[in-house]
Amino acid sequence: MAGFLENLSLGVNIVFTASNLLFCFIGVFLGTLVGVLPGIGPAGTISLLLPVTYGVSPVSAIIMLAGIYYGAQYGGSTTSILVNIPGEASTVVTCLDGYQMARQGRAGPALGIAAFGSFIAGTFAVVLVMFLAEPLSGVALKFGPPEYFSLVILALTIVTYLAHGSMIKALIMAGFGFALSQIGLDIVTGQSRFTFGIIDLEDGVGLIPVVMGLFGVGEVLTNVEASGDFEIFKGKIKGLLPNLRDWLDSAGAIIRGTFLGFFLGILPGGGVVISSFVSYAVEKKLSKHPERFGTGVIEGVAGPESANNAAGTGAFIPLFTLGLPSNAVIALLLGALMIHGVQPGPLLISQHPEIFWGTIVSMYLGNVMLLLLNLPLITLWVKLLKVPYRYLYPLILFFCIIGSYSINNSTFDVLVMLIFGIIGYLFRKFEYESAPLVMAFILGTMLENSMRQSLLMSTGDLLTFFKRPISASFLIIALLLLLVAIFLRKRRKEIVEKIG
Repeated sequence: MAGFLENLSLGVNIVFTASNLLFCFIGVFLGTLVGVLPGIGPAGTISLLLPVTYGVSPVSAIIMLAGIYYGAQYGGSTTSILVNIPGEASTVVTCLDGYQMARQGRAGPALGIAAFGSFIAGTFAVVLVMFLAEPLSGVALKFGPPEYFSLVILALTIVTYLAHGSMIKALIMAGFGFALSQIGLDIVTGQSRFTFGIIDLEDGVGLIPVVMGLFGVGEVLTNVEASGDFEIFKGKIKGLLPNLRDWLDSAGAIIRGTFLGFFLGILPGGGVVISSFVSYAVEKKLSKHPERFGTGVIEGVAGPESANNAAGTGAFIPLFTLGLPSNAVIALLLGALMIHGVQPGPLLISQHPEIFWGTIVSMYLGNVMLLLLNLPLITLWVKLLKVPYRYLYPLILFFCIIGSYSINNSTFDVLVMLIFGIIGYLFRKFEYESAPLVMAFILGTMLENSMRQSLLMSTGDLLTFFKRPISASFLIIALLLLLVAIFLRKRRKEIVEKIG
């Protein structure tokens, strides 16, 4: 207990400095902002700000970038409730009942319960991270190269299995991402791979130009094509504090959403989107009046909003304990830590306690800041939604270009960003998700290195991955997921043929 209090004190001392308080505030404010504005998202914002973090300490960088991630979950609900357009993918479900509540003159309670539910879930999830991360790090210390190889395979399989669209497309994207990670000099032989004689590719393709292109430029091109005016709720927003009846109706949904979201957030590919959908389905199933869902019931807002915030926090457990991202945004945070020379994994808590405990305490503080920001600034967010997007897109493109160029002062990086911007636009056009690509791109080096180390340890015996129980378990689960996906796809095809 004394050691726990000492570590918590370390985190408090780190966060409660002028600079880190400012970074925490900037992070949650920008997170709320990008959550409110449809079409920008935390992934694009983090990729834009990665170059800005080069001049600050790793703990300051992760405090700000993490704030953007979990802050976006708060802001997304505002747009869903007032405009009926999800500010974030995780707030799609909030539109169903949140917007109906607004049309019934109950926009205030809907916004209020979304903010309070997010605060309760986010805060409790931080407590769970604090107590679960260290024991899991101890377990992860028993992992060797074969276990890490199998774990990465399982993580990528789960991401593709839980993809929103076609699993085949998700597998293609993961393969593309892995191929990108192989560009550059071989770390063992020193030979060039897939550089085609281009000197700028000797160090590989840069993470920041790739993600800026996919999430920044690609998002702009997509939204320019689909640009249109949003119908914003025009009624007066009043009664932001939910009444006793609202709290009684929402209490169970908030508790269930918190636990569901947290444990789904830990799973690779689970994340904030799936957790909000699962929470809504659970609340509808448990309700005595399921037919009312979609007509403006407050449980339909409280459950999903609690779940997506808890999931956003839970996603930090595999990052800190295993060095594995559970979604595309956490993959960017992994990249940010590696850029700063910090290797996430089982040794992070012992070797870099200031990063882990500083981030944990900043999340406590960030959730308080978000609660204080969201409710008083509702009128500001409404005015912001009225700004024509044609004024925002040039600014986003400008920051993308400046950010890509400033990394190495290289026009080649700008070219890479623009190419991946066009690729990102085409991916969206043909419904290919970028998340499997980004995760495979970042984890590709770990996958290759752990495979090589495993084969060296076993003198080339491929069965080494199945001779170790933990490694074999990961691979069997991955194989079962693929077989289940194939079976379900075949089953759906048979049903469609019978109907036809």
